[in-house]
Amino acid sequence: MRNNGFSPGLSGLPRAPDAAGGAGAGLPSWDLTDLYPSLDSPAVEGDLASADAAAKAFAAAYAGKLAGLPGAELARAIAEYERIEEVLGRLMSYAQLQFSADSTDAKLGQFYQTVNERVTAISSHLIFFTLELNRLDDATLEQKLADPACARWRPWQRDLRVFRPHQLSDELEKLLHEKEVTGRSAWSRLFDETIAGMRVPVNGEQLTVTDALNKLSDRDRAVREAAGRAIGEAFAANIRLFALTTNTLAKDKEIIDTWRHYPRPGSYRNRSNMVEDEVVDALVSAVSASYPRLSHRYYQLKAKWLGLPKLQHWDRNAPLPDDDDRQIDWPDAQSRVLSAYGAFSPELAGIGSRFFERPWIDATLRPGKAGGAFAHPTVPSAHPYILLNYHGRTRDVMTLAHELGHGVHQVLAGAQGYLMSGTPLTLAETASVFGEMLTFRALLDAETDPARRRIMLAAKVEDMLNTVIRQTAFYQFETRLHDERRGGELVPDRIGEIWMEIQTESLGPAFEFTPDYKVFWSYIPHFIHSPFYVYAYAFGDCLVNALYSVFQSGHPGFQAKYLDMLRAGGTKRHKELLAPFGLDASDPAFWQKGLDVIAGFIDELEHTG
Repeated sequence: MRNNGFSPGLSGLPRAPDAAGGAGAGLPSWDLTDLYPSLDSPAVEGDLASADAAAKAFAAAYAGKLAGLPGAELARAIAEYERIEEVLGRLMSYAQLQFSADSTDAKLGQFYQTVNERVTAISSHLIFFTLELNRLDDATLEQKLADPACARWRPWQRDLRVFRPHQLSDELEKLLHEKEVTGRSAWSRLFDETIAGMRVPVNGEQLTVTDALNKLSDRDRAVREAAGRAIGEAFAANIRLFALTTNTLAKDKEIIDTWRHYPRPGSYRNRSNMVEDEVVDALVSAVSASYPRLSHRYYQLKAKWLGLPKLQHWDRNAPLPDDDDRQIDWPDAQSRVLSAYGAFSPELAGIGSRFFERPWIDATLRPGKAGGAFAHPTVPSAHPYILLNYHGRTRDVMTLAHELGHGVHQVLAGAQGYLMSGTPLTLAETASVFGEMLTFRALLDAETDPARRRIMLAAKVEDMLNTVIRQTAFYQFETRLHDERRGGELVPDRIGEIWMEIQTESLGPAFEFTPDYKVFWSYIPHFIHSPFYVYAYAFGDCLVNALYSVFQSGHPGFQAKYLDMLRAGGTKRHKELLAPFGLDASDPAFWQKGLDVIAGFIDELEHTG
């Protein structure tokens, strides 16, 4: 899942940068001209002007009139609304991708902000539409949906009405919408530009934050420690800014949540994910109850393998002593991922190959580029783009497999159109994590050396712990922080205390955290861009573990059902999508099934020493 606050759809917010170092050669860069030829292209201004005129005409034609429209006419109105929104989505996608490629370039920052402000102003003319639709009573709406042309939009209407109880007046909704550019999005931009502009001095080198974080996976413990301490010092020097940003955004969220009558800070995110609060609670409870048998147990093993009485935070992603983590060049990484996809489904691999044959991937390493990785869906009339920072390590191959899964999913779901191709975050992880699992299994099955298999298994466990345990801990951190913020602003030390408490609970007694680790919460982009997003990683990983076990059992027609699930986009909820596989995420045993897969891997590692 790795949405940077990006356009609707199957986007991936960058994983918190946990990747390792070592650069690859001949890495691809994307070409964004499929969206627009250039920043100053007449097409950009042309689309802004035409969308503005169309939005004003749309409001003049339909505002205050939806209740009296017959079903066929409402269908035409929705289709025009989607068309305008897709134009705006293309504009924002282009601006966001340009900015993510180099957020230190003032010209790109100015372009991003200008497009954001103009798109916000244009879309303010469209706000009435969904608000007015939600004011229709159920019987009136159902009468319109009886028309076949209108019935096509039933899934979109269903999801829209989830927010009906939390809707404000048109005037307030328009005010909130227009102030977004000077509110949350402005604070998010400040965060991004601050991180991009920071330099961390490590052993005489001035490193970007991403490169410094990569040093935490260095084989040399002295290098890891130097990087860990330097990162702590760099963020401590900026901690008042990061604490102010976090406090302001948490208060901003509280104000809006109170006006909208959301019962708790995470409720909006859950509704956006089309998942009940109780299902998320069941997931978090299951994962946290499994801390001792998963993360605590594994890191005790890792401390023993590393010959350390206690682990420090800079040892969490340390390579194992006998792990040479051979460099994997880009063509080899491409081959490994596509081969794994192809063994499962030639159609899946065929779609995936487009990303390599065409300039849809940016894997190069450069200052100012967004850290981590993501797949941006852009708009169905174009195609997705993938960003990652490829250092040539096995973990980077897994990241490529992950983001390619997102990209393939976005291509398949694109047929549903702009309004219905987007999948809730909880399900948006399915194809990405499944793609990772396919690639891992293929690599593991091809390895005949027992020592290498053990290393690969340990690496997979670590990735799963980073996805399930670490992201659940992030969610618990956010929950505690937002709950406590409601009583007043939190000083940086208090935020650090909450962070350290959660990290101790989740990672266990194998760790002895140094004081500098208390500022490490401040580099996590998820907390700024998409509050309460992170549990979706754990949701997706456990879901895929359960799904993969169904595949391994020889479930009839699994591949066809799987591709149909991806093609559905946002037209179906998790119960409908999982039913063909005999799975139900509302059943508490479902989460246990996914966690048992991780526990089984750790069992195997214990038995092999």
